[in-house]
Amino acid sequence: MKIFFRLLAFSRPYHHYIPEYVIYIFLYIVFGLVNFTLLAPLFDILFNTGHTRVVDQLPGFSLSVSWFTNAFYYYMNYYIRTSGKSGVLMYVSMVVLACVVLKNIFGFLSQKVLTRMRVNMVRNIRGQLYQQYSHQSLQFHVNERKGDLISIMSNDVVEIENSVVSSIQTIFRDPLVIIATFCMLFYLSKELTFFTLIFFPVSGTLISLISRRLKKGGGLSQVLLGRILNVTEETLSGIRIIKSFNAESYADKKFSEENNAFAKTTKGLLNQRELSSPLAEVLGVAVIVVIIIYGGRLILSGDKTFTASSFIAYIALYFQIITPAKNIAGAISYLQRGLAAGERVLKIINLPNNITESATAQPMASFNDKIVYNNVSFQYEQKEVLSEVNLEIPKGKIIALVGSSGSGKSTMADLLPRFYDVNKGSITIDGRDIREIKMHDLRNLTGIVSQEAILFNDTIFNNIAFGKPDASMQEVVRAANIANAHEFIVHQELGYETVIGDKGMKLSGGQRQRLTIARAIFKNPDILILDEA
Repeated sequence: MKIFFRLLAFSRPYHHYIPEYVIYIFLYIVFGLVNFTLLAPLFDILFNTGHTRVVDQLPGFSLSVSWFTNAFYYYMNYYIRTSGKSGVLMYVSMVVLACVVLKNIFGFLSQKVLTRMRVNMVRNIRGQLYQQYSHQSLQFHVNERKGDLISIMSNDVVEIENSVVSSIQTIFRDPLVIIATFCMLFYLSKELTFFTLIFFPVSGTLISLISRRLKKGGGLSQVLLGRILNVTEETLSGIRIIKSFNAESYADKKFSEENNAFAKTTKGLLNQRELSSPLAEVLGVAVIVVIIIYGGRLILSGDKTFTASSFIAYIALYFQIITPAKNIAGAISYLQRGLAAGERVLKIINLPNNITESATAQPMASFNDKIVYNNVSFQYEQKEVLSEVNLEIPKGKIIALVGSSGSGKSTMADLLPRFYDVNKGSITIDGRDIREIKMHDLRNLTGIVSQEAILFNDTIFNNIAFGKPDASMQEVVRAANIANAHEFIVHQELGYETVIGDKGMKLSGGQRQRLTIARAIFKNPDILILDEA
């Protein structure tokens, strides 16, 4: 349950929900129980059992069960004297109807409270996840598969909403309903209630065994779903390559393997999950059969403390335990799958960022002198890429790094804006270690045009002015002219307001590259990095 409460913490602040919810649930339970406790006195009157309690005087008000009980019997005796049994029947029926209406009103109000809690919880989880995705280092995105990250944001969060959040009402309300109902059952017959409690450990053990298997299977199914999304994303991104190599069959086979593995796991998981609710119902009905046998013998033995009308009310009340017990069993089953998804979500949310800003970092407004790489060494996990590199780049100079593929040219560029941190040595700008410069200021100094033309599904204007919402058209056109992009832009259907599609796929490769150059020029950085652009 530790994961459950950690997920629940995303619905803060609690104090907005708990008092209101507790009041509504308390009233919901009270009015729900009153319906069935009225059965015993009603049967006593209708069948002339001789067990009707006589209360001739309305007691003084007090907030207690005895006052409400005596008040009810007082008015019931009053209607017996004035209107006969038909009057009592009308009186009790109206009380039952009023209780049902009030019960459902308070049930609806409690559900409204949980809806607010649910929406806030899911919104906050998604917000935290997105912040992690956008603020984590490049190393995180290299190590994690894109399909897995998308699956966690979409499917895992939906699973949490459908299981963990949806189970909140069952977990908090239905146990209280069962406890309150058992209190009424003890009031009607202590002996019979103690006898029925013997069967509850058996039910709990069986449901617990199913739940443990569900949590394990739930975690595996989410991993497999992430693989399906990863294969799908790779296929859509590389569709030109797949077609050019006639590799459709290979891609289909790869997807089919992942899809079949997910289907197999899900089928077993659903079968186990659907078993919990029928099992709870069968066990509940079995206990009722035992109650009928044992309770019937108590009445036949002449027990004066347990009348036939009390026995009928007892059975009716016990039936009210079956539904919440089924709900709890079902919720526990659904919850395990949601907790497995919650583990994956929390693992990402709690993952520390290995690129952090120093507490002593200072702002830097401009680059004035030179950039120096001092004995810089760097490795990706166990693979060394750079070893004791020394390089000095004066301001205003154009420096070209030449080398074979994989020799570390892009790594040299990525180290300067601190996409990665050096393992040994240091990089300085104007004599200041870049780790002691405010991250925002450091990246403001640099503009990057990457090997791949990375664009967004937005207008040409917004792609060039990316990161500056108050940009003017004049500034954007100037950058486009310098990048030789203005001519093809104005020939687009909507000019600078043309939406260029996912990753800019509505444009040619050369046009996409010129837009990325225009974006870097628009930023007007002190340091411009062209990574094979």
